[in-house]
Amino acid sequence: MSGPAAGTAAAATTTDVVCLGESMVTFLPSQPGRLADVPSFGRGIGGAESNVACALAAAGHRAAWVGRVGADGFGDHLVETIASYGVDTAAVRRDPARPTGIYFRTATDRGTDTHEVAYYRAGSAASAMSPENVPYEALFAGRVLHLSGITAALSADCLALLRELTAPRPGRPLVSFDVNHRPHLWRGSAEDASVLLELARRADLVFVGEDEAEEAWGIVGAEAIRAALPEPSVLVVKRGSAGATVFAPGLGPGPRGADAASGAATPAASADTVTHVPALRVDVVAAVGAGDAFAAGFLSATLRGLPVRDRARHGHLMAAAVLTVPGDLTDPPSRDRADRLVALDDAAWGRLRLAPGWTAADRAPEEVRTP
Repeated sequence: MSGPAAGTAAAATTTDVVCLGESMVTFLPSQPGRLADVPSFGRGIGGAESNVACALAAAGHRAAWVGRVGADGFGDHLVETIASYGVDTAAVRRDPARPTGIYFRTATDRGTDTHEVAYYRAGSAASAMSPENVPYEALFAGRVLHLSGITAALSADCLALLRELTAPRPGRPLVSFDVNHRPHLWRGSAEDASVLLELARRADLVFVGEDEAEEAWGIVGAEAIRAALPEPSVLVVKRGSAGATVFAPGLGPGPRGADAASGAATPAASADTVTHVPALRVDVVAAVGAGDAFAAGFLSATLRGLPVRDRARHGHLMAAAVLTVPGDLTDPPSRDRADRLVALDDAAWGRLRLAPGWTAADRAPEEVRTP
């Protein structure tokens, strides 16, 4: 049985979230500086969608990652490492003819002029994903299907696949889409803006940064972004250190009811409830992977039917966990601890300051608060 229609008919909801996308082996620098000057690198993994799957699994959810890797040692490392977080990797395909992608990066923030990334992913196994070779039964077996704009940039076949997966159809899981605009991946193509806007408009839940909306679409401000994306039931505009603004039609501050995580898409209401949630103060070690962690925290709280404010706060906490470590992934705070922090009043939330090691189980709450 193959194809999206067959996959939808056969799917049994045994997974909370299925994430599709490319994961790569990433080489992290042993010290700050230019790539030309860094003497050695430590091996890790990186990939927006697999990052989300790992964070969700670490938070206690049933998560699956669907991707394509080479029949090589790096592919082995990726699958084994992602599985070690508790993620279901049974639907990952191995490509004997194409390699697993790798990349090197500097220690500086992605948003600075000194940040360097050297990708070796052209012709990778993941770039060969297409509507003809993915396991639809696995993709439609979750309550949520999480995708990102990175996949659309990898190849024409990958873009065709995302168009298939975001197409309206009966029984479709709730489609979560992180815009993840990466201009260098589009190789100078002028299609990036229109493609990302098209895919976002077909999703149920969309994550987009104010900075990337301005860069991709020339749109400034959360309200203007919502005007350009009226179709998604929930729109999360990430505003960096200023926090996040959530547009949720008909939700009010509480959950969206059964549809919030059942995958049943509903028409957008005529009026939004707009919820702004301030970010936390964080002693940043590396600003890589924070957006993926935020999406995982928001999805986790959505699956639990929590109020909109709490969904965004859980996103901020997951992001803070990653911001205080060098790599893309880390263990999140325990659910009980995260729930206690999320339940703080606005004043106490504003006083929190999170430093490296704050997620440790033996760290008392007062140790992460400013005087």
